[in-house]
Amino acid sequence: MLMRLGFWKDRLYKLDRMTLRELVGAYFTYYAVVGYLVAAGLAFVVLAATVKSPWPPLAAAGVAILVYPLAWYLLHRFVLHGRYLYRSPWTSSVWKRIHFDHHQDPSDLRVLFGALYTTLPTIALVTIPLGWVIGGLPGGAAGFAAGLLTTCVYEFCHCIQHLNFQPRWSYLQRIKRLHLSHHFHNENGNYGITSFFWDHRLRTYYAEARDIPRSPTVFNLGYTEAESELYPWVAARSNGRRSDSHPRHFRASEADGPGA
Repeated sequence: MLMRLGFWKDRLYKLDRMTLRELVGAYFTYYAVVGYLVAAGLAFVVLAATVKSPWPPLAAAGVAILVYPLAWYLLHRFVLHGRYLYRSPWTSSVWKRIHFDHHQDPSDLRVLFGALYTTLPTIALVTIPLGWVIGGLPGGAAGFAAGLLTTCVYEFCHCIQHLNFQPRWSYLQRIKRLHLSHHFHNENGNYGITSFFWDHRLRTYYAEARDIPRSPTVFNLGYTEAESELYPWVAARSNGRRSDSHPRHFRASEADGPGA
C-alpha cells in the first residue's frame, strides 16, 4: 500500500546523501519495516488473548532478545558471507539480494534492509520455538514480537552506521566505526551490528583497521571475476556489473568524522 501511495516507488535512497530526518521518513515507510511492526502488533494480539501469567511471556521475550545477537552473528558470518549460495542458480538471487548488493553499494538503502521473504521466516524460526518451550502459545507470541522489534532496532542502527551523520552518543559512534571497518577494510570480522560480544568470543573482532590486513574481497565477498565466470548467475542478474573496489576508499579516521 505504501509503495502504491508513492513512498519508495522509483526513488533512489542513498544514505551518504541523506539527512537523519530523511532517513526517519524513509525508514518508517519501507514495506519491510511496516511489515515487522504489523506482525509484532498481531503477535501482541495473540499474546493478549491467550496470556494467563505475564512471567512466561516476559521470560520468552528476554530470551529472544538475548539470543538474537548470536543468531545474527551466525547467519551473517556463515550464510551471508558464505560462498555456497552464489554457486547455485537456485540460491544466487537470494544471496545477491540479501548481502552481495549491500557490500557492493553499502549506502543504497533499498538493499540495506533485509528482504521480508527471508527475514520473517528466520525471525519466526529462531524466536517462536524458544518462546513456545518457555511459555506455550503466549511465550511464542512474545518471543516473536520481541524478535521483530529487535530487528527494527537493528535495522535502524544499521542505517545510522551508513548515514552521512555523526552520532553524539559514544556507543553509536563506536558501533558505526566497527561496522564501517567491516564494509571498507576487512569483511572477515566485526559481524555484529549493535553488539560485538560474539565477535569477541569467537575471535572475529578487531578494534582498529590497523589491527588486521585489508581484505581484497571486502566489496565482492569472494565473488571475484574468476568466480563469476564459473558461477555466472549473480553477474547475470547484475547486468554483468560487479565491482572489486569502491569509489570511496575507507580510512579508519572516516568513522570519527561527519562524513563517516
